[in-house]
Amino acid sequence: MLAKPRPLDHIADVDDGIAAKAAGLDALYGHLKPLEIIERAAGDLFHDEIAAVSSFGADSAVLLHMIAKIDRTLPVIFLDTGKHFEETLGYRDALVADFGLTNVRVIKPDDAALERIDPTGNLHQNNTDACCDVRKVEPLARGVAPFRAWFTGRKRFQASTRASLPVFEAVGPRIRINPLAHWTTSDQADYMRAHALRENPLVAYGYLSIGCFPCTQPVQPGEDARSGRWAGHAKTECGIHLSGLEVSLTDASL
Repeated sequence: MLAKPRPLDHIADVDDGIAAKAAGLDALYGHLKPLEIIERAAGDLFHDEIAAVSSFGADSAVLLHMIAKIDRTLPVIFLDTGKHFEETLGYRDALVADFGLTNVRVIKPDDAALERIDPTGNLHQNNTDACCDVRKVEPLARGVAPFRAWFTGRKRFQASTRASLPVFEAVGPRIRINPLAHWTTSDQADYMRAHALRENPLVAYGYLSIGCFPCTQPVQPGEDARSGRWAGHAKTECGIHLSGLEVSLTDASL
């Protein structure tokens, strides 16, 4: 068991200095091993006020396996966009059974918003940002609203845009935690093998980052893991990790 953490009063008040608090947590705990970070955050720093967000994609098994070691009842938020591969939905159910996760929360887009913004379901063909906003960004803001912090499985090696990813970062009034931020592809592969974790079946077909089926394709040799997302567009993120989510999280309606 890890030593009791130092009080957080010296870092910053949650409401008045969330960015300073995140930076302070990163300095204190960002160097720890992923399992230690998860244990610290779930057990002491944000006890009963933290969730995990998982796409059940190419790399999701590692973080979920670690979380299950610490607390199988920890809430896991899954965004059901209505555009997932069937393989992803099957993989979700398989991992939940493998790890004994008991609190998976499926969050869907708002029906009224879909009817207004994407009545034909073809919005992705002409406005990928708006499609992601209604199917992922707003639903995630609702999903994490009850919590003070959440875990993601993001890593620096996944794309150049994530090269400086911290372990703890501020998002509006909440903190996002990336326990695997500094892991390499070898770390990921070694852990998968050591624990005999199943992988998303789409990985075998070259899908190294898996999102909605209309906007995801296999990665070509030599490209980074996220190059198959929104291929042909300047877009590199769906928005749930960008400022659009921060705006949603600070909205008074939440």
